[in-house]
Amino acid sequence: MPQQSTRQAARERVAAYHESQLGQLIEHVAKSADRFRAGELDAFETDEVIFQYTRAAKELWKFCNQSDVEFTASLIDGDAPIDWWERGAPRRR
Repeated sequence: MPQQSTRQAARERVAAYHESQLGQLIEHVAKSADRFRAGELDAFETDEVIFQYTRAAKELWKFCNQSDVEFTASLIDGDAPIDWWERGAPRRR
């Protein structure tokens, strides 16, 4: 496969991964909003979830926008999946 085709395939793989993982992160926020509306969470607890989403989405964006897209695609295909939600968790002191 020519190098340009390989790079394009890697870009498409990373873009699909980014969208998939972002969707999973958004589900956390959606569930939190539902729980807030049901009175199960207060505004502060919901805000914590949104803050964690923001951090996780930022980490995911940084990962998916590295300069070497072929390397990033190889990491995506690796054995150890990355838990982006946990990556966005606030660091406890």
